[in-house]
Amino acid sequence: MAERTKISVVIPVFNEVATIGRVIERVLDCGFDPEIIVVDDASTDGTAKFLREFSNPQVQCFFHSVNRGKGAALRLGFAAAKNPYVFVQDADLEYDPRDYAAMIGPLIDGRADMVYGSRFLSGPHRVMFFWHYVANRAVTLLSDMISDLNLTDMETGMKGFVREKLMTLKLNANRFTFEPEITAKAARARWRIYEVPVSYAGRTYEEGKKIGIRDALTAVCAILYYRFFD
Repeated sequence: MAERTKISVVIPVFNEVATIGRVIERVLDCGFDPEIIVVDDASTDGTAKFLREFSNPQVQCFFHSVNRGKGAALRLGFAAAKNPYVFVQDADLEYDPRDYAAMIGPLIDGRADMVYGSRFLSGPHRVMFFWHYVANRAVTLLSDMISDLNLTDMETGMKGFVREKLMTLKLNANRFTFEPEITAKAARARWRIYEVPVSYAGRTYEEGKKIGIRDALTAVCAILYYRFFD
């Protein structure tokens, strides 16, 4: 069944020339029939060149002429997606496409409109930064308090959707505030939301990790904005 299930996988990418090829290979080998949509967000390290020269009938590549952020790249990818189930996949090897198998169950059987792949349930993960973990949990707690959800990992980079539901949301966040925006709007729309454990191989900043404390503060502001002003 998995091999026949059609999914769309949207990969926003910025300056990941060292990993994007391996990520695409892993998605192609995820056990499903994937349509892969890669959106390059004006990379400057050779990622765009690699993608322009890459050729595979299952992979579409789009390019921003200027850097607009993860949220803008995802909106472009979502608009291009054609299959009934849509997944978000980061381009940095931190998340494993084999975890789609656990995430897609609640979508296929009609229990869920959206599934979060949580790094903080029982999945294996690389032991990393304590304060990064604390910031993630604090941001998720604030989001849960405001949205009346009980997520463990709102900021996860691995999310799955029923496409027809996804297309009903009006999204406008351009950068990493995509995560609090879609959570707030899905909760407001009373989507059925599930969480499943996924594995996580986090990177160090020397290895190319981009998220920092400033992004956590921005996420807090976004949570409050989408609750009280949007």
